[in-house]
Amino acid sequence: MTITITSFIVLFIGGFVSGKLSGQKGWLTGGTAGLLYSLVLMTYQFLGYDAGLQWEQLVYHLCFIITAMMGGILGVNASSTK
Repeated sequence: MTITITSFIVLFIGGFVSGKLSGQKGWLTGGTAGLLYSLVLMTYQFLGYDAGLQWEQLVYHLCFIITAMMGGILGVNASSTK
């Protein structure tokens, strides 16, 4: 459970930073960060443990991507100088 919470926090921060650095389309940059994280985990699981993807894990990965997207959106809004 601790690893899951840490993953969500790290992905939110990663999405925030990527959105802040890009300055536009935070949902896309954050989503890309979340997708890259999920692909690395899936590849590690497949190659390291020779295990496929379960439905429960698919829900986690979708939530990871959505969390990173939210961080990216907030990162873009935080970087605007209005």
